[in-house]
This record gives sequence, C-alpha cells and structure tokens, in this order.
Amino acid sequence: MARKNHHVYVVELSKKVWTDRSRFREANPQYRGIMCCLYVGMTSHSPKERYEKHKSGAKSKKGYKISSSYVEKYGMYLRPSLYNQYNPLTKQDAIQLEKELANSLKKRGYAVWWN
Repeated sequence: MARKNHHVYVVELSKKVWTDRSRFREANPQYRGIMCCLYVGMTSHSPKERYEKHKSGAKSKKGYKISSSYVEKYGMYLRPSLYNQYNPLTKQDAIQLEKELANSLKKRGYAVWWN
C-alpha cells in the first residue's frame, strides 16, 4: 500500500502578479479581477515548510531552483481552507489532485498557477 506522505497546498498571491506581464496572466484568460490570485502545489513536506522554501528562493542540493518565482515574489500566505480536507495523500493522488484543484479553483473565478 502506498504511503500517504504528500500534500497539496494553496498560496494566496498578491494581485500584483496580475500586473506583471507574464505567463500567469496568459494562463488565466477567464479571470475578471474579482477573486484572488492563487498558486497550487504539491509536496512531500508540510505545506508550511514548502511555502517557506518558496519564499526563501530555495535550491536543491544540486543547485537547481526549487521555488516558484510567483510565490517567491508575490506569495502572501497559505490558504488551508482550500486544501486541508484533502491531505495527506499518496504521491500519485497528490499529482492528480494538484491539477484537479487548480482547474476547479479557476472555474470558481480565481486566477491560478500550478505546474
């Protein structure tokens, strides 16, 4: 049986991410500026620990950047009410749910980035 040691998480981003001419804006043509901007991710760490790695611009042991530039620059705080009910998950379930949650939030009117 697969271990449930992964989490999905949601970070609220400053709306300044919208004014930054970027792929974020291109990825959200449905956005009307009413709801907030979000980042959806998955991790084998706690959501809090992963958020802190994003904000610090963390790099892997091999020197590769492992933080999202959107969260690093525009991340304000975690939104546990949007993800707590799903955790913990197996890795495969987290990968699938990350995509489903991002698309669901987009349909609800949020501007969302995930990868």
